[in-house]
Amino acid sequence: MGLKLQYQNEYQSPRGGALGALLLLLFPIFLPSLFSPFGHASPSMLSEWNVMVKSNAQEGNVPKSRHQRLLRSALQRQTSEEELSELWTPLANQAWKPCIEPSIAPSLPEKSEGFIQVFLDGGLNQQRMGICDAVAVAKILNATLVIPYLEVNPVWRDSSSFMDIFDVDHFINVLKDDISIVKELPSDFSWSTREYYATAIRATRVKTAPVHASANWYLENVLPVLQSYGIAAIAPFSHRLTFDTLPMDIQRLRCKVNFQALSFVPHIRALGDALISRLRYPSSKSGAIGTNHLLEMPNVKGKQGAGKFVVLHLRFDKDMAAHSACDFGGGKAEKLALAKYRQVLWQGRVLNSQFTDKELRSQGRCPLTPEEIGLVLAALGFDNSTRLYLASHKVYGGEARIANLRHLFPLMEEKKSLASSEERAQIKGKASLLAALDYYVSMHSDIFVSASPGNMHNALVGHRTYENLKTIRPSMGLLGQLFLNKSITWSDFQQSVVEGHENRQGQIRFRKPKQSIYTYPAPDCMCQA
Repeated sequence: MGLKLQYQNEYQSPRGGALGALLLLLFPIFLPSLFSPFGHASPSMLSEWNVMVKSNAQEGNVPKSRHQRLLRSALQRQTSEEELSELWTPLANQAWKPCIEPSIAPSLPEKSEGFIQVFLDGGLNQQRMGICDAVAVAKILNATLVIPYLEVNPVWRDSSSFMDIFDVDHFINVLKDDISIVKELPSDFSWSTREYYATAIRATRVKTAPVHASANWYLENVLPVLQSYGIAAIAPFSHRLTFDTLPMDIQRLRCKVNFQALSFVPHIRALGDALISRLRYPSSKSGAIGTNHLLEMPNVKGKQGAGKFVVLHLRFDKDMAAHSACDFGGGKAEKLALAKYRQVLWQGRVLNSQFTDKELRSQGRCPLTPEEIGLVLAALGFDNSTRLYLASHKVYGGEARIANLRHLFPLMEEKKSLASSEERAQIKGKASLLAALDYYVSMHSDIFVSASPGNMHNALVGHRTYENLKTIRPSMGLLGQLFLNKSITWSDFQQSVVEGHENRQGQIRFRKPKQSIYTYPAPDCMCQA
Protein backbone atom coordinates (compact mmCIF):
# COMPACT_ATOMS: atom_id res chain seq x y z
CA MET A 1 0.00 0.00 0.00
CA GLY A 2 2.89 2.31 0.67
CA LEU A 3 5.00 4.11 -1.83
CA LYS A 4 7.69 1.80 -3.13
CA LEU A 5 10.93 3.47 -2.24
CA GLN A 6 13.81 2.01 -4.22
CA TYR A 7 16.96 3.98 -3.79
CA GLN A 8 20.44 2.59 -3.63
CA ASN A 9 22.53 5.32 -2.02
CA GLU A 10 23.87 5.21 1.53
CA TYR A 11 25.42 8.20 3.29
CA GLN A 12 26.63 9.15 6.67
CA SER A 13 24.01 10.03 9.28
CA PRO A 14 23.54 13.78 9.94
CA ARG A 15 24.89 15.53 12.97
CA GLY A 16 22.47 18.46 13.23
CA GLY A 17 22.86 21.64 15.20
CA ALA A 18 22.92 25.30 14.38
CA LEU A 19 26.39 25.23 12.83
CA GLY A 20 25.39 22.39 10.54
CA ALA A 21 22.26 24.24 9.48
CA LEU A 22 24.28 27.38 8.72
CA LEU A 23 26.74 25.44 6.58
CA LEU A 24 23.88 23.84 4.68
CA LEU A 25 22.44 27.27 3.93
CA LEU A 26 25.80 28.41 2.60
CA PHE A 27 26.40 25.35 0.37
CA PRO A 28 24.56 26.78 -2.65
CA ILE A 29 26.88 29.78 -2.53
CA PHE A 30 30.13 27.84 -2.35
CA LEU A 31 29.05 24.85 -4.44
CA PRO A 32 26.52 26.26 -6.93
CA SER A 33 26.90 23.39 -9.39
CA LEU A 34 25.41 21.04 -6.83
CA PHE A 35 22.19 23.04 -6.75
CA SER A 36 21.76 23.94 -10.40
CA PRO A 37 18.32 22.87 -11.72
CA PHE A 38 19.97 21.24 -14.71
CA GLY A 39 23.12 20.09 -12.97
CA HIS A 40 24.03 16.55 -12.06
CA ALA A 41 25.81 15.82 -8.80
CA SER A 42 28.67 13.48 -9.57
CA PRO A 43 29.74 10.79 -7.07
CA SER A 44 32.88 12.73 -6.19
CA MET A 45 30.88 15.89 -5.55
CA LEU A 46 28.42 13.98 -3.40
CA SER A 47 31.26 12.44 -1.46
CA GLU A 48 32.80 15.86 -0.91
CA TRP A 49 29.43 17.19 0.24
CA ASN A 50 29.08 14.30 2.68
CA VAL A 51 32.52 14.88 4.15
CA MET A 52 31.66 18.53 4.76
CA VAL A 53 28.36 17.62 6.41
CA LYS A 54 29.82 14.76 8.41
CA SER A 55 31.82 16.91 10.80
CA ASN A 56 28.74 18.99 11.68
CA ALA A 57 25.82 16.66 11.18
CA GLN A 58 26.57 13.09 12.14
CA GLU A 59 25.49 12.79 15.78
CA GLY A 60 22.57 15.19 15.66
CA ASN A 61 19.92 15.53 18.30
CA VAL A 62 18.02 12.34 17.62
CA PRO A 63 14.39 12.99 18.55
CA LYS A 64 12.83 11.41 21.59
CA SER A 65 10.07 8.88 21.23
CA ARG A 66 7.21 10.20 19.12
CA HIS A 67 4.90 7.57 20.59
CA GLN A 68 5.77 7.60 24.29
CA ARG A 69 2.35 6.43 25.39
CA LEU A 70 2.45 3.37 23.14
CA LEU A 71 6.08 2.72 23.98
CA ARG A 72 5.46 2.63 27.72
CA SER A 73 2.64 0.11 27.24
CA ALA A 74 4.66 -1.97 24.78
CA LEU A 75 7.56 -2.26 27.22
CA GLN A 76 5.13 -3.75 29.77
CA ARG A 77 3.46 -6.11 27.29
CA GLN A 78 2.87 -9.77 28.01
CA THR A 79 2.08 -12.43 25.43
CA SER A 80 0.39 -15.69 26.36
CA GLU A 81 1.89 -19.05 25.43
CA GLU A 82 -1.10 -19.68 23.16
CA GLU A 83 -0.52 -16.40 21.29
CA LEU A 84 3.18 -17.11 20.93
CA SER A 85 2.49 -20.59 19.62
CA GLU A 86 0.14 -19.21 16.98
CA LEU A 87 2.56 -16.43 16.08
CA TRP A 88 5.45 -18.82 15.45
CA THR A 89 3.39 -21.52 13.72
CA PRO A 90 4.63 -21.94 10.12
CA LEU A 91 2.32 -21.20 7.23
CA ALA A 92 -0.16 -23.95 6.49
CA ASN A 93 0.01 -25.74 3.15
CA GLN A 94 -1.72 -23.41 0.69
CA ALA A 95 -2.13 -26.10 -1.99
CA TRP A 96 0.41 -24.41 -4.27
CA LYS A 97 3.89 -25.66 -5.04
CA PRO A 98 6.91 -24.51 -7.08
CA CYS A 99 6.44 -25.30 -10.74
CA ILE A 100 9.27 -24.19 -13.01
CA GLU A 101 9.78 -27.17 -15.31
CA PRO A 102 9.13 -26.29 -18.96
CA SER A 103 6.22 -27.79 -20.84
CA ILE A 104 8.65 -29.58 -23.15
CA ALA A 105 12.16 -30.81 -22.44
CA PRO A 106 14.63 -27.91 -22.83
CA SER A 107 17.23 -28.08 -25.58
CA LEU A 108 19.98 -25.87 -26.92
CA PRO A 109 19.86 -24.54 -30.49
CA GLU A 110 22.15 -26.23 -33.01
CA LYS A 111 23.84 -22.90 -33.60
CA SER A 112 23.98 -19.83 -31.39
CA GLU A 113 23.00 -16.52 -32.98
CA GLY A 114 25.85 -14.82 -31.15
CA PHE A 115 26.83 -13.39 -27.78
CA ILE A 116 24.61 -11.29 -25.52
CA GLN A 117 26.25 -8.91 -23.05
CA VAL A 118 24.32 -6.95 -20.43
CA PHE A 119 25.56 -4.24 -18.07
CA LEU A 120 23.57 -4.05 -14.83
CA ASP A 121 23.39 -1.13 -12.42
CA GLY A 122 21.59 -0.72 -9.11
CA GLY A 123 21.88 -2.71 -5.92
CA LEU A 124 22.05 -6.46 -5.41
CA ASN A 125 18.36 -7.19 -5.84
CA GLN A 126 17.92 -4.98 -8.89
CA GLN A 127 20.92 -6.69 -10.45
CA ARG A 128 19.46 -10.08 -9.50
CA MET A 129 16.30 -9.32 -11.52
CA GLY A 130 18.45 -8.13 -14.41
CA ILE A 131 20.36 -11.42 -14.44
CA CYS A 132 17.09 -13.37 -14.63
CA ASP A 133 15.89 -11.17 -17.50
CA ALA A 134 19.20 -11.57 -19.32
CA VAL A 135 18.84 -15.37 -19.31
CA ALA A 136 15.30 -15.00 -20.67
CA VAL A 137 16.42 -12.67 -23.46
CA ALA A 138 19.25 -15.03 -24.41
CA LYS A 139 16.68 -17.84 -24.63
CA ILE A 140 14.33 -15.74 -26.75
CA LEU A 141 17.16 -14.91 -29.18
CA ASN A 142 18.85 -18.35 -29.19
CA ALA A 143 21.99 -16.51 -28.10
CA THR A 144 24.91 -17.29 -25.80
CA LEU A 145 24.91 -15.28 -22.60
CA VAL A 146 28.12 -13.76 -21.30
CA ILE A 147 28.15 -13.66 -17.49
CA PRO A 148 26.55 -10.25 -16.78
CA TYR A 149 28.73 -7.29 -15.93
CA LEU A 150 27.78 -5.56 -12.66
CA GLU A 151 28.38 -1.84 -12.71
CA VAL A 152 30.19 -0.19 -9.81
CA ASN A 153 27.66 1.63 -7.65
CA PRO A 154 28.78 5.30 -7.76
CA VAL A 155 28.05 5.89 -4.08
CA TRP A 156 28.78 2.58 -2.38
CA ARG A 157 31.85 2.16 -4.60
CA ASP A 158 31.34 -1.60 -4.48
CA SER A 159 33.20 -3.24 -7.37
CA SER A 160 32.01 -6.78 -6.60
CA SER A 161 31.56 -8.82 -9.77
CA PHE A 162 29.05 -11.56 -10.54
CA MET A 163 31.64 -14.16 -9.52
CA ASP A 164 32.30 -12.36 -6.23
CA ILE A 165 28.63 -12.68 -5.27
CA PHE A 166 27.18 -15.71 -7.02
CA ASP A 167 28.43 -19.27 -7.49
CA VAL A 168 29.12 -19.04 -11.22
CA ASP A 169 29.71 -22.77 -11.77
CA HIS A 170 26.41 -23.60 -10.08
CA PHE A 171 24.70 -20.94 -12.21
CA ILE A 172 26.03 -22.40 -15.46
CA ASN A 173 25.33 -25.99 -14.43
CA VAL A 174 21.69 -25.39 -13.43
CA LEU A 175 20.99 -23.68 -16.76
CA LYS A 176 23.13 -25.89 -19.01
CA ASP A 177 20.11 -27.42 -20.75
CA ASP A 178 18.35 -24.07 -21.20
CA ILE A 179 20.94 -21.68 -22.64
CA SER A 180 24.65 -21.53 -23.42
CA ILE A 181 26.64 -19.40 -20.96
CA VAL A 182 30.29 -18.35 -21.08
CA LYS A 183 32.32 -16.73 -18.32
CA GLU A 184 34.11 -14.46 -20.77
CA LEU A 185 34.15 -13.66 -24.46
CA PRO A 186 36.47 -15.53 -26.83
CA SER A 187 39.51 -13.63 -28.05
CA ASP A 188 37.78 -12.63 -31.32
CA PHE A 189 35.37 -10.49 -29.30
CA SER A 190 37.66 -9.39 -26.49
CA TRP A 191 37.32 -5.80 -27.70
CA SER A 192 33.68 -5.68 -26.52
CA THR A 193 34.17 -4.10 -23.10
CA ARG A 194 32.51 -1.46 -21.00
CA GLU A 195 35.35 0.95 -21.81
CA TYR A 196 34.87 0.33 -25.54
CA TYR A 197 31.22 1.38 -25.35
CA ALA A 198 31.92 4.34 -23.09
CA THR A 199 34.17 6.13 -25.59
CA ALA A 200 31.98 6.32 -28.71
CA ILE A 201 28.77 5.24 -30.39
CA ARG A 202 29.14 1.58 -31.38
CA ALA A 203 27.06 -0.43 -33.82
CA THR A 204 27.05 -3.42 -31.46
CA ARG A 205 25.59 -1.53 -28.51
CA VAL A 206 21.83 -1.55 -28.00
CA LYS A 207 20.87 1.37 -25.77
CA THR A 208 17.29 1.98 -26.84
CA ALA A 209 15.60 -0.97 -25.16
CA PRO A 210 12.37 0.40 -23.69
CA VAL A 211 11.32 -0.38 -20.15
CA HIS A 212 9.43 -3.69 -20.11
CA ALA A 213 10.17 -4.40 -23.77
CA SER A 214 8.34 -7.30 -25.41
CA ALA A 215 9.92 -10.46 -26.82
CA ASN A 216 9.11 -9.19 -30.31
CA TRP A 217 11.07 -6.00 -29.65
CA TYR A 218 14.20 -8.06 -29.01
CA LEU A 219 13.58 -10.21 -32.08
CA GLU A 220 13.13 -7.13 -34.26
CA ASN A 221 15.87 -4.91 -32.83
CA VAL A 222 18.56 -7.06 -31.21
CA LEU A 223 18.54 -10.22 -33.33
CA PRO A 224 19.65 -8.31 -36.48
CA VAL A 225 22.62 -6.90 -34.54
CA LEU A 226 23.58 -10.41 -33.43
CA GLN A 227 23.27 -11.75 -36.97
CA SER A 228 25.36 -8.89 -38.39
CA TYR A 229 28.15 -8.70 -35.81
CA GLY A 230 27.93 -11.90 -33.75
CA ILE A 231 27.51 -9.87 -30.56
CA ALA A 232 25.12 -7.36 -29.00
CA ALA A 233 25.76 -5.39 -25.82
CA ILE A 234 22.60 -4.11 -24.10
CA ALA A 235 22.98 -1.16 -21.76
CA PRO A 236 21.04 0.00 -19.88
CA PHE A 237 19.26 -3.25 -19.18
CA SER A 238 17.45 -2.91 -15.82
CA HIS A 239 13.70 -3.56 -16.14
CA ARG A 240 14.03 -4.07 -19.88
CA LEU A 241 11.81 -7.16 -20.28
CA THR A 242 8.04 -7.27 -19.92
CA PHE A 243 6.28 -9.30 -17.25
CA ASP A 244 3.32 -9.95 -19.56
CA THR A 245 2.60 -11.63 -22.91
CA LEU A 246 5.60 -13.96 -22.65
CA PRO A 247 5.44 -17.73 -23.22
CA MET A 248 4.94 -19.73 -20.05
CA ASP A 249 8.28 -21.49 -20.49
CA ILE A 250 10.13 -18.14 -20.57
CA GLN A 251 8.37 -17.06 -17.37
CA ARG A 252 9.29 -20.31 -15.67
CA LEU A 253 12.88 -19.97 -16.85
CA ARG A 254 13.10 -16.56 -15.15
CA CYS A 255 11.93 -18.17 -11.90
CA LYS A 256 14.35 -21.06 -12.34
CA VAL A 257 17.19 -18.54 -12.52
CA ASN A 258 15.95 -16.57 -9.53
CA PHE A 259 15.09 -19.43 -7.20
CA GLN A 260 17.53 -22.15 -8.25
CA ALA A 261 20.44 -20.91 -10.35
CA LEU A 262 21.39 -17.83 -8.33
CA SER A 263 23.17 -19.27 -5.33
CA PHE A 264 25.60 -17.15 -3.32
CA VAL A 265 29.30 -17.97 -3.21
CA PRO A 266 30.36 -20.59 -0.63
CA HIS A 267 31.88 -18.16 1.88
CA ILE A 268 28.62 -16.16 2.05
CA ARG A 269 26.60 -19.33 2.57
CA ALA A 270 29.05 -20.56 5.21
CA LEU A 271 28.97 -17.30 7.15
CA GLY A 272 25.20 -17.19 6.78
CA ASP A 273 24.88 -20.71 8.18
CA ALA A 274 27.06 -19.72 11.13
CA LEU A 275 24.89 -16.67 11.91
CA ILE A 276 21.72 -18.74 11.61
CA SER A 277 23.11 -21.34 14.02
CA ARG A 278 24.12 -18.65 16.51
CA LEU A 279 20.65 -17.12 16.33
CA ARG A 280 19.00 -20.45 17.02
CA TYR A 281 21.62 -21.58 19.56
CA PRO A 282 23.13 -18.50 21.26
CA SER A 283 25.77 -20.60 23.05
CA SER A 284 27.39 -21.33 19.67
CA LYS A 285 28.49 -17.69 19.27
CA SER A 286 31.77 -18.29 21.07
CA GLY A 287 34.87 -19.82 19.56
CA ALA A 288 38.05 -18.62 17.90
CA ILE A 289 38.36 -18.75 14.16
CA GLY A 290 41.00 -17.94 11.61
CA THR A 291 40.80 -15.20 9.05
CA ASN A 292 39.89 -17.47 6.16
CA HIS A 293 38.09 -20.31 7.90
CA LEU A 294 34.86 -20.30 9.84
CA LEU A 295 34.53 -22.07 13.13
CA GLU A 296 32.99 -25.45 12.35
CA MET A 297 29.44 -25.31 13.67
CA PRO A 298 27.74 -28.33 15.27
CA ASN A 299 25.18 -30.24 13.26
CA VAL A 300 21.90 -28.95 14.65
CA LYS A 301 19.51 -30.56 12.20
CA GLY A 302 16.88 -32.67 13.86
CA LYS A 303 17.64 -31.51 17.40
CA GLN A 304 14.69 -30.76 19.64
CA GLY A 305 14.14 -27.29 21.05
CA ALA A 306 15.79 -25.40 18.24
CA GLY A 307 15.28 -21.68 18.79
CA LYS A 308 13.32 -19.51 16.41
CA PHE A 309 14.17 -16.08 15.10
CA VAL A 310 12.66 -13.30 13.04
CA VAL A 311 14.52 -11.14 10.54
CA LEU A 312 13.64 -7.46 10.43
CA HIS A 313 14.77 -5.72 7.25
CA LEU A 314 15.10 -2.11 8.35
CA ARG A 315 15.39 0.32 5.46
CA PHE A 316 15.75 3.69 7.14
CA ASP A 317 18.76 5.29 5.53
CA LYS A 318 19.31 8.93 4.72
CA ASP A 319 18.18 8.60 1.11
CA MET A 320 14.84 7.12 2.12
CA ALA A 321 14.31 9.70 4.86
CA ALA A 322 15.11 12.56 2.49
CA HIS A 323 13.12 11.30 -0.48
CA SER A 324 10.04 10.55 1.61
CA ALA A 325 9.77 14.28 2.58
CA CYS A 326 8.28 13.13 5.89
CA ASP A 327 8.90 14.66 9.31
CA PHE A 328 10.80 12.35 11.66
CA GLY A 329 10.78 14.59 14.72
CA GLY A 330 14.25 16.09 14.42
CA GLY A 331 13.09 19.69 14.35
CA LYS A 332 13.93 22.49 11.94
CA ALA A 333 17.59 21.54 11.65
CA GLU A 334 16.75 18.04 10.46
CA LYS A 335 14.09 19.30 8.04
CA LEU A 336 16.57 21.76 6.54
CA ALA A 337 19.32 19.17 6.25
CA LEU A 338 17.05 16.67 4.52
CA ALA A 339 15.64 19.34 2.20
CA LYS A 340 19.13 20.38 1.09
CA TYR A 341 20.13 16.74 0.67
CA ARG A 342 17.00 16.20 -1.44
CA GLN A 343 18.03 19.12 -3.62
CA VAL A 344 21.52 17.69 -4.14
CA LEU A 345 20.33 14.27 -5.24
CA TRP A 346 17.09 14.99 -7.07
CA GLN A 347 17.19 18.74 -7.81
CA GLY A 348 13.81 19.15 -6.13
CA ARG A 349 12.04 16.62 -8.35
CA VAL A 350 10.40 14.78 -5.45
CA LEU A 351 6.65 14.27 -5.69
CA ASN A 352 6.18 13.78 -1.94
CA SER A 353 7.49 17.27 -1.16
CA GLN A 354 4.19 18.67 -2.49
CA PHE A 355 2.26 17.13 0.42
CA THR A 356 2.16 17.75 4.15
CA ASP A 357 3.52 15.22 6.60
CA LYS A 358 -0.03 14.37 7.72
CA GLU A 359 -1.14 13.76 4.15
CA LEU A 360 1.86 11.54 3.45
CA ARG A 361 1.38 9.48 6.60
CA SER A 362 -2.35 9.02 6.07
CA GLN A 363 -1.55 7.64 2.60
CA GLY A 364 1.12 5.30 3.92
CA ARG A 365 3.94 7.10 2.12
CA CYS A 366 6.26 7.53 5.10
CA PRO A 367 8.78 4.81 5.95
CA LEU A 368 8.36 3.30 9.40
CA THR A 369 10.98 4.46 11.87
CA PRO A 370 12.82 1.82 13.94
CA GLU A 371 10.63 2.72 16.90
CA GLU A 372 7.43 2.36 14.86
CA ILE A 373 8.25 -1.04 13.39
CA GLY A 374 9.23 -2.14 16.91
CA LEU A 375 5.79 -1.11 18.18
CA VAL A 376 4.16 -3.00 15.32
CA LEU A 377 6.10 -6.17 16.14
CA ALA A 378 5.19 -5.81 19.81
CA ALA A 379 1.51 -5.37 18.93
CA LEU A 380 1.62 -8.51 16.79
CA GLY A 381 2.74 -10.46 19.87
CA PHE A 382 6.53 -10.63 19.67
CA ASP A 383 7.78 -10.35 23.26
CA ASN A 384 11.10 -9.25 24.71
CA SER A 385 12.49 -12.80 24.48
CA THR A 386 12.27 -12.71 20.67
CA ARG A 387 15.49 -13.41 18.82
CA LEU A 388 15.54 -10.59 16.26
CA TYR A 389 18.12 -10.26 13.48
CA LEU A 390 18.45 -6.74 12.11
CA ALA A 391 19.16 -6.78 8.38
CA SER A 392 20.17 -3.27 7.43
CA HIS A 393 22.96 -0.97 6.41
CA LYS A 394 23.59 2.32 8.18
CA VAL A 395 20.47 3.65 9.87
CA TYR A 396 19.77 7.35 9.62
CA GLY A 397 20.42 8.69 13.13
CA GLY A 398 22.73 5.84 14.08
CA GLU A 399 22.44 3.77 17.23
CA ALA A 400 20.41 6.46 19.00
CA ARG A 401 17.68 6.11 16.37
CA ILE A 402 17.27 2.38 17.07
CA ALA A 403 17.54 2.68 20.86
CA ASN A 404 13.81 2.22 21.47
CA LEU A 405 13.69 -0.75 19.11
CA ARG A 406 16.51 -2.31 21.12
CA HIS A 407 14.64 -1.60 24.38
CA LEU A 408 11.64 -3.47 23.00
CA PHE A 409 13.79 -6.35 21.76
CA PRO A 410 16.92 -6.63 23.94
CA LEU A 411 17.98 -9.86 22.19
CA MET A 412 18.28 -8.08 18.85
CA GLU A 413 21.37 -9.11 16.87
CA GLU A 414 23.11 -7.95 13.72
CA LYS A 415 26.16 -8.92 11.69
CA LYS A 416 28.61 -7.18 14.02
CA SER A 417 27.23 -8.78 17.17
CA LEU A 418 27.07 -12.29 15.70
CA ALA A 419 30.25 -12.50 13.64
CA SER A 420 33.85 -11.74 14.51
CA SER A 421 35.91 -9.15 12.66
CA GLU A 422 37.83 -12.00 11.03
CA GLU A 423 34.61 -13.50 9.68
CA ARG A 424 33.46 -10.15 8.36
CA ALA A 425 36.78 -9.33 6.72
CA GLN A 426 35.79 -10.70 3.30
CA ILE A 427 32.60 -8.64 3.15
CA LYS A 428 33.65 -5.46 4.96
CA GLY A 429 32.78 -2.36 2.96
CA LYS A 430 31.16 -4.39 0.17
CA ALA A 431 27.50 -3.45 0.05
CA SER A 432 26.48 -6.23 -2.33
CA LEU A 433 28.08 -8.96 -0.21
CA LEU A 434 26.59 -7.51 2.98
CA ALA A 435 23.18 -7.51 1.29
CA ALA A 436 23.76 -11.07 0.07
CA LEU A 437 24.46 -12.21 3.62
CA ASP A 438 21.29 -10.51 4.88
CA TYR A 439 19.31 -12.10 2.06
CA TYR A 440 20.63 -15.57 2.90
CA VAL A 441 19.84 -15.24 6.61
CA SER A 442 16.41 -13.80 5.78
CA MET A 443 15.55 -16.81 3.63
CA HIS A 444 16.33 -19.13 6.54
CA SER A 445 14.39 -17.23 9.21
CA ASP A 446 11.14 -18.45 10.73
CA ILE A 447 9.51 -15.10 10.01
CA PHE A 448 10.59 -12.17 7.82
CA VAL A 449 9.36 -8.59 8.25
CA SER A 450 10.32 -5.58 6.18
CA ALA A 451 9.80 -2.13 7.68
CA SER A 452 9.17 -0.49 4.29
CA PRO A 453 8.66 -1.57 0.67
CA GLY A 454 11.68 -1.65 -1.62
CA ASN A 455 13.82 -3.96 -3.76
CA MET A 456 14.94 -6.16 -0.84
CA HIS A 457 11.37 -6.40 0.43
CA ASN A 458 10.03 -7.32 -3.01
CA ALA A 459 12.72 -9.91 -3.70
CA LEU A 460 12.28 -11.69 -0.37
CA VAL A 461 8.47 -11.54 -0.43
CA GLY A 462 8.57 -13.31 -3.79
CA HIS A 463 11.19 -15.87 -2.81
CA ARG A 464 9.52 -16.71 0.51
CA THR A 465 6.11 -16.97 -1.21
CA TYR A 466 7.69 -19.48 -3.58
CA GLU A 467 8.94 -21.47 -0.56
CA ASN A 468 5.71 -20.98 1.47
CA LEU A 469 7.43 -19.18 4.35
CA LYS A 470 5.77 -16.80 6.81
CA THR A 471 6.39 -13.22 5.74
CA ILE A 472 4.70 -10.24 7.41
CA ARG A 473 3.98 -7.29 5.12
CA PRO A 474 3.22 -4.12 7.10
CA SER A 475 0.09 -2.31 5.97
CA MET A 476 1.63 1.11 5.43
CA GLY A 477 -1.67 2.97 5.01
CA LEU A 478 -3.20 1.50 8.14
CA LEU A 479 -0.08 2.05 10.24
CA GLY A 480 0.33 5.62 9.00
CA GLN A 481 -3.15 6.46 10.21
CA LEU A 482 -2.70 4.66 13.54
CA PHE A 483 0.52 6.52 14.32
CA LEU A 484 -1.16 9.85 13.50
CA ASN A 485 -3.65 9.17 16.30
CA LYS A 486 -1.73 10.39 19.34
CA SER A 487 -4.55 9.52 21.74
CA ILE A 488 -4.92 5.87 20.71
CA THR A 489 -4.64 3.35 23.55
CA TRP A 490 -2.34 0.36 23.45
CA SER A 491 -5.26 -2.09 23.40
CA ASP A 492 -6.90 -0.32 20.44
CA PHE A 493 -3.57 -0.03 18.63
CA GLN A 494 -2.80 -3.70 19.21
CA GLN A 495 -6.23 -4.85 18.07
CA SER A 496 -6.04 -2.74 14.89
CA VAL A 497 -2.54 -4.02 14.07
CA VAL A 498 -3.45 -7.68 14.64
CA GLU A 499 -6.67 -7.48 12.63
CA GLY A 500 -5.03 -5.47 9.85
CA HIS A 501 -2.31 -8.09 9.35
CA GLU A 502 -4.25 -11.33 9.57
CA ASN A 503 -4.04 -11.77 5.79
CA ARG A 504 -0.60 -10.22 5.32
CA GLN A 505 1.58 -13.05 6.58
CA GLY A 506 2.60 -14.91 3.44
CA GLN A 507 -0.72 -15.86 1.91
CA ILE A 508 -0.52 -16.48 -1.84
CA ARG A 509 -1.22 -13.39 -3.93
CA PHE A 510 -1.60 -13.83 -7.67
CA ARG A 511 0.32 -11.61 -10.02
CA LYS A 512 -1.69 -8.95 -11.82
CA PRO A 513 -0.80 -7.43 -15.20
CA LYS A 514 2.44 -5.38 -15.12
CA GLN A 515 3.38 -6.72 -11.69
CA SER A 516 6.78 -8.34 -11.20
CA ILE A 517 7.05 -12.10 -11.46
CA TYR A 518 9.89 -11.90 -8.92
CA THR A 519 7.52 -10.46 -6.28
CA TYR A 520 4.46 -12.46 -7.31
CA PRO A 521 5.62 -15.88 -8.57
CA ALA A 522 2.08 -17.31 -8.64
CA PRO A 523 0.55 -18.44 -10.88
CA ASP A 524 3.35 -18.26 -13.50
CA CYS A 525 5.88 -20.29 -11.51
CA MET A 526 3.62 -22.19 -9.14
CA CYS A 527 1.07 -24.95 -9.66
CA GLN A 528 -1.80 -26.22 -7.57
CA ALA A 529 -0.56 -29.15 -5.51
